[in-house]
Amino acid sequence: MDMIEPGDELSVRRQSEVLEINRSSLYYRPVGESEENLVLMAEMDKLFTEDPTLGVIGMQDELRDKELNYNEKRIRRLLRKMGIEAIYPKRNLSRLGLARYIHPYLLRNLKVERPNQVWAIDITYIPMRSGFMYLTAIIDLYSRYIVGWQVSNSLEKETQTTVLKEAIRQHGKPEIVNSDQGSQYTSAHWVNMLKECGIQISMDGKGRATDNAFIERWFRTIKQKYIYLNPENNGLDLYHGVDTFVRRYNRRNHQGIGRRKPEDLYLMAA
Repeated sequence: MDMIEPGDELSVRRQSEVLEINRSSLYYRPVGESEENLVLMAEMDKLFTEDPTLGVIGMQDELRDKELNYNEKRIRRLLRKMGIEAIYPKRNLSRLGLARYIHPYLLRNLKVERPNQVWAIDITYIPMRSGFMYLTAIIDLYSRYIVGWQVSNSLEKETQTTVLKEAIRQHGKPEIVNSDQGSQYTSAHWVNMLKECGIQISMDGKGRATDNAFIERWFRTIKQKYIYLNPENNGLDLYHGVDTFVRRYNRRNHQGIGRRKPEDLYLMAA
């Protein structure tokens, strides 16, 4: 099922322009997983949101407590498809040939004191009534303002650069972009794009739970307050639902920034 309405008077290209998203991400294609696996994946996402240290064995134990008995092979495969990786110290990736793309974590002891000084980006799995999609979001660390987001049907690295380029077009260039060490970011595609833009690259320490905490916390918020309560039927409904949530989030007071609104703090200081 598509994110666009069949037979609409507007062309696909025009609808993508109106929605301000990449045309290739307009299409929601049902993912080739059984209904049983989709239910299992949705449950694992909830468990991981509550405890991001759960690995395959821990996830299996938690599922068994819910009388969901599945072998490690299935759990591992589905977690990989969901893009979920437990937070714990990992082995050195230099032996895997990725060292040239890994960058140091630049935010430790850094005083974030203005908008567009540091943005954080990440991607997360979004369960739906039938199938699933992924949500990429970028947050400004100073104001907690969501400067960009996009729903897509894959974990392809191109999605990350697309949403970042659009955020830069709308809000200007950040000084630093922080991400985890996922395959989307430890790649020539991502690293070269940031270098060409003159943006400093920061990456979480592998397996560290707190380095990208703000975007992870936002993902937990949108899932618990919207996604889990109202799983959508199709990509178009999901797009509009996320759009509504982001607008409300950006315009409500937050205790973490002195009970101010992210939108006010970002736009007034930017």
